[in-house]
Amino acid sequence: MITETDLHGKITYVNRLFIQMSGYEKEELIGKPHSLIRHPDMPQCCFKSMWESVERGYPWEGYVKNLRKDGAFYWVVVTVTPKYDEKGTLCGYIAVRKPPGELTLQEIKRKYTEMMKEEVCRKEGSEYFSEALERMH
Repeated sequence: MITETDLHGKITYVNRLFIQMSGYEKEELIGKPHSLIRHPDMPQCCFKSMWESVERGYPWEGYVKNLRKDGAFYWVVVTVTPKYDEKGTLCGYIAVRKPPGELTLQEIKRKYTEMMKEEVCRKEGSEYFSEALERMH
């Protein structure tokens, strides 16, 4: 399953297998933000790590839970690499996906659940701290 995006994360290319897996038509994907298929259960730090890597010109590989058009989800191992034009200028990104192994997937699900809980706790802690500061003033 392959997608390509521009520098802003807008989808510029999807292959047939990606269309089938996502449940969208090609016309519904081209020009849309790639975050369209981002499942809300995904820890934000995964995408932060990905962007930090690819914006510096390095590939990134990870396990991602994607959201289908019908609301169902699917897991993939994705490798995102920078795409360069003929002058060597960064012009977008290419993502190649494959199904994960079942044993690895179980471990990833457990780890991502922990990461999501940590993100919620940090957010709640940050909000509590901000509210406490506001009450002091």
